[in-house]
Amino acid sequence: MLKTAPFSTRPLYLQVRDLLVARIVASEWKPGGTLPNEVDLARELSVSPGTVRRALEEMESERLIYRRQGRGTFVADHTSEELAIRFTNIRTSKGVRFAGDVAQAALSAGDAKELEQKRLRLRPGMRVTRIHRVRKSANIPFMVEHVSLPDSLFPGLSETREVPHRITLLAQQFGLLLGRAEEQVRVAKADEEIAKELQIATDTPILSLDRVVYTLDGRPVEWRLAKCHFGEEVYWTEMT
Repeated sequence: MLKTAPFSTRPLYLQVRDLLVARIVASEWKPGGTLPNEVDLARELSVSPGTVRRALEEMESERLIYRRQGRGTFVADHTSEELAIRFTNIRTSKGVRFAGDVAQAALSAGDAKELEQKRLRLRPGMRVTRIHRVRKSANIPFMVEHVSLPDSLFPGLSETREVPHRITLLAQQFGLLLGRAEEQVRVAKADEEIAKELQIATDTPILSLDRVVYTLDGRPVEWRLAKCHFGEEVYWTEMT
C-alpha cells in the first residue's frame, strides 16, 4: 500500500513515481529487468491503474524506464549505446552523435577547489576525484576534458584503475540515477597548454563547454570543462 506523508500536496501519481524510483535505486528491479504490470502495481499500492500509468509516463520521460507494446515495462539500461551518449552534443557532419576515442586519461584526487565547490555545491574541505582526458578523431585530438566528481557520490573512485569515459555508465555503476544537465558554451582562445594538447597554435579560437550533470533528485554529480577544436565535427543541439 502506498504510504503518503500527512497533508502532502504532491500529486498522487508523482508520489507513486517516487516510490517506484526508490525501488529501482534499491535494485529491486535491475537495469533491463521487467516491472510488474500496471494492474498489479495499482493493486499493490491501492491506487488506480490510471495513476500508475501517469507515474510510468513520467518515468519514461525521464528515461528511467521504457515500454514495449505487448512485452511490458523495463528498467532502462544506461550502458546501452542510446542512453550512454545522451549528454553528447558533438556530432558528425551527418548528425550522428560522436564521442571519439580517449587517447589518454589521468586520475587524481584532492580537496575541492573554490570553483569546484561552486559548481558541485560542495563545502570547503570536501574531496573530489579529477579526471583529465584527451579525445581524438582519426588520431587527431579534438577535445581536452577536465572532469570533477564529488567523492561523496563516488566513494573509492580515485583508487579505481579503470573509470568509464561516460558519466551515464559511471553513474549506473555507483547506483545513481541521472536527470538533467546544464551546459554553458563559449568561444575562447587556446592557451599554451591546451594548444599543445590539441596540436594547434596558441590563441587559436576554440569552443569551451562548461557542463554540470545532476542526479534525478537535483544533486550535481559531474562538472566537466571541455576545450574543443573541431575538424568536420559540430556542436549540435535540438530544441523542441
